[in-house]
Amino acid sequence: MLHLYLKSLHIIGFVSWFAGLFYLVRMFVYHAEADDKPEALREDWKKQYTAMQWRVYKIICNPAMMITWTCGILMLVNTPEFLQQSWIHIKLTLLVLLTGYHLYCKSIIKKQETGQATFTSFQFRLLNELPTLFLVAIVLLAVVKDLLNFAYLFLGVLAFGFTLFFAARAYKKFREK
Repeated sequence: MLHLYLKSLHIIGFVSWFAGLFYLVRMFVYHAEADDKPEALREDWKKQYTAMQWRVYKIICNPAMMITWTCGILMLVNTPEFLQQSWIHIKLTLLVLLTGYHLYCKSIIKKQETGQATFTSFQFRLLNELPTLFLVAIVLLAVVKDLLNFAYLFLGVLAFGFTLFFAARAYKKFREK
């Protein structure tokens, strides 16, 4: 029974974590686009976006990440036989990389806050698709487990990533018309 409660909290945590990351990077897009606004509005908008970014990072992303990791680790302690399965090692590696992405987003907030140029709005749009790749890979690993051919998973996620890239590029061209 404990495992089911931990799994429920783990799912709630990662859904919230991904929602926060998607929203956060979307605000990076808007922050970058504020440079195109009239000078009278630009600084106020940037200050507002920075305040919103810190709130999302501190109030949604950080707690959700901690819930995800804590409940996941407790599930592993409660069910240590998972550690003998290869899928969990790949999932944990992806989670470490996702945590790195999370921390990288914090560095972007700091740079935008101080007015340092980071990426264009289009580059941020592409960066916003990266968690989608993590989400797809991690969920497939967690659901299908060892029945999944990891080479096909990698190639499928890579193909999905290229599809997202070309879709974003097509959308950019459509918006510019």
